[in-house]
Amino acid sequence: MTEVRPGAGASASLWERDEEIATLEAAITALGADSATSGSLLVLSGDAGLGKTALLAEARRIAERNGCSVWSARGGETVTSVPFHVVRQLLQPALVSLLPEEAREYLGDWYDIAGPALGIVEPGDRQPDPQGVCDGLVVAVRRLAKRDWPLVLLIDDAHWADQETLRWLAAFTERLDDLAVLVVVARRPGGVTGESARLLDAVTAAALPISTLSALTPGATEGLTRATLGEHADDPFCREVWAVTGGNPYETVELLAKVQDSELEPAEGSAAELRALNRSARGRGLVARLETLGIDATRFAWAAAILGTGISIDLAGQLAGIPEEEARQCAELLSAARILTATQPTNGHEPDGDLEFVHPLIATAVYRSIPEALRTAMHGQAAWAVTESGRGAAAASRHLLEVHPDDDPELVEQMREAAREHLAVGAPDAARRCLERALREPPLPEVHALLLYELGCATLLTAPSTTIGHLRAALDRPGLEDTVRVDAVFRLSQALMHNNQLDEAVRTVDAEVERLTPGPARMRLQAVHYMWEGIHAGEERAGHSSGLAELAAICTGRDNSERAVLILRGFDAMTRGENAEEVVELCDRALVNGRLAPGLGWTDTEWGVELLLMLGSAYAYADRLDRAESLFSEALHAYVKADWSGGHQSLANAYLGLAHRRRGRLADAEHYQRESLRLAERVGRGLPLYWSATCGLIDTLLARGHVDQAAEIAERYGFAPPYPSTIVLPDTRSVRGRLLLALGRTKEGVNELEAAEKAATARGHHNTVLAPWAVDLARALAAEDPSRAAALATEARRQAERFGTDTAIGEALRCAAGLETGQRAVRLAAQAVTYLESSPCQYEHAAARIEYGILSRSVPELNKGLTLARTCGADGLVAKAEQALAGL
Repeated sequence: MTEVRPGAGASASLWERDEEIATLEAAITALGADSATSGSLLVLSGDAGLGKTALLAEARRIAERNGCSVWSARGGETVTSVPFHVVRQLLQPALVSLLPEEAREYLGDWYDIAGPALGIVEPGDRQPDPQGVCDGLVVAVRRLAKRDWPLVLLIDDAHWADQETLRWLAAFTERLDDLAVLVVVARRPGGVTGESARLLDAVTAAALPISTLSALTPGATEGLTRATLGEHADDPFCREVWAVTGGNPYETVELLAKVQDSELEPAEGSAAELRALNRSARGRGLVARLETLGIDATRFAWAAAILGTGISIDLAGQLAGIPEEEARQCAELLSAARILTATQPTNGHEPDGDLEFVHPLIATAVYRSIPEALRTAMHGQAAWAVTESGRGAAAASRHLLEVHPDDDPELVEQMREAAREHLAVGAPDAARRCLERALREPPLPEVHALLLYELGCATLLTAPSTTIGHLRAALDRPGLEDTVRVDAVFRLSQALMHNNQLDEAVRTVDAEVERLTPGPARMRLQAVHYMWEGIHAGEERAGHSSGLAELAAICTGRDNSERAVLILRGFDAMTRGENAEEVVELCDRALVNGRLAPGLGWTDTEWGVELLLMLGSAYAYADRLDRAESLFSEALHAYVKADWSGGHQSLANAYLGLAHRRRGRLADAEHYQRESLRLAERVGRGLPLYWSATCGLIDTLLARGHVDQAAEIAERYGFAPPYPSTIVLPDTRSVRGRLLLALGRTKEGVNELEAAEKAATARGHHNTVLAPWAVDLARALAAEDPSRAAALATEARRQAERFGTDTAIGEALRCAAGLETGQRAVRLAAQAVTYLESSPCQYEHAAARIEYGILSRSVPELNKGLTLARTCGADGLVAKAEQALAGL
């Protein structure tokens, strides 16, 4: 316990903070010892006034004494709705000190992605992915941190940080293992709700240690009292100081200042006056003290509280209706009263404003003391002043959010513009708040439907169920032009799909199709109808394939709606196991000179990612792996360049991994699928993309012979029924059945494969490569039920020959060979090799060579298979071939 006065320069709020100071000292010393050391995160948690800010100031002092760079930022109660507010405070000074070309060099490809969020680059035309912006900010700090090592980041009042900053902070603190940075976060417990609470709790949970601050003990309060007022302060007076303040360091310091100001004798006879003095230092007492300074000073303080941050004397004076010279006098008066203080340079740069409140508690008390009607009016005036100063609609929107609805068309347009600005920097939640506020105004009838549409688009990725309500309401009102209306229907159907309401999605699309006359718009929605039905994992809908074939028959590929229909027909034909050459022809007709048509690219939003994934998958399973790989590589490149680093990049990695798995490049496949799963974890478990990542990785690990790893992934990520309502490639039941068989759980594996059979039959899916349940089930039943196994193998071969690819036929022959003995088995194995050596699927070719070598006892064939298996990275096949060679 600190029971003597802290050293010179130390804050009085540091009494009894020895343990916390020692922790800071140790962390900062370790940080400066080696640039290769791991970073660390410390969290200071405590109620208002317990000295968190003082400890951060001490951390700065220690860090600067040790030669560290220090960046700091602070949340604010009235600016929580301003996206990236805190992270801008933290980073902007460091970036502003760089020339634009230097900043671009440091940030590289992330400059145009993170730059708009930081306010150093104008937004581009394309709406950025919020997760990508977050990743860009993480990279920005990491790269600048290496330049400024050793670096300490101080974030005060994190409970008032904006949600976008908290998302960045949670992501950044996950990656401190290889970065020599110390992050110190101060927060109050509780007081945060929703997503912000989840993010802040995640940051706190990652901290080691978490310092929970407590009030001063009576002994420390006594020491602080005597250090401030003199050793002659008697015991009863010191005890009353502690009783009045509850040991709160901030209140204690303020009370002792009041004692000095009033020249009160620190003796038992004066102790009764302490409670009245304490009341004047906080809450209503502070407000009463403020009012004694005069109406101009009070209005100036109110204006400062409304602005909250970046408080300039001229802007606060303008808002308070006070001439500039009188505003300066008010600032001096409030500074003398320890309510406002001059803003100090932060991070080595001049501050954004002239003034700040001495303590957040004072700012809160002043803000809440403003009469409600006047506070609302002042926010409206602040919005006007901010707009007039050229800071833009987004900067004014935080004030407009506080204004009462008043049928103001101009406010609606301001909020719509602010929403567009927020979306342009990757802050959809902020955009949603603006549009919801505009909706309450309310908008004019001719704007109402369009506003609902914009609101639905803003919430599409974050709140599908909310999106459904907004878009339905938009469609029920007049005012949407045909193109926008069709897009609204499409996005509504997307939201319904994401909300697991397939039937309603299809009905919504069909109702609009009936309303439209023949043309591209009608064709687009017809394609959407078949797209949603095509990715549904349930029983095939009556007339789906025949209706799609009939529609595709009249399509020439002259526009993107017709190209979409051709893609959907190609995918459907592939899943049904129709002739592969016809599948490829349909897909080729959907391209323009062998490439995706303009407006149908990976980052174009008119159609969504599902359609192009279906195109690439049709090529992949029709043995045109060069085209599939090219498409999926293009997708990943496009998403990385645009920094769509959430679900889009996850899917691109998963499907590029699928293409490599089909080719037999198993190590590459595993790499992409693990990255897909990592990204999918950030988006959220249970989504179809999460299943694609998990299923693809397990399938690849099984092909590599890494059964234990596959089982561990399945256990960790819940790879078991119930399965998603949309199709997953590769087929989930087939892969899980194969996993169970590999683990020796034969009965369970057979049951799973029989379930795969039932599901595939219900969907009309007969492609034996897409869903290889038949060949795996035949092998599993060979000993127990040879007649059924033979029937399955025969049907699989018939379906394979109908589809016509070398891979499908070769795999069916491999299965048939495994059920036979003697020369017939050898002949079938030789035929399988013949087909599979013409196939682009090298893993299957390697497996066929090794099986043929074992049956024919051929060393050359085994060596060929062994070489192929090593090239593929198929460790299980390598071991099998080496064991066979050793036995010959």
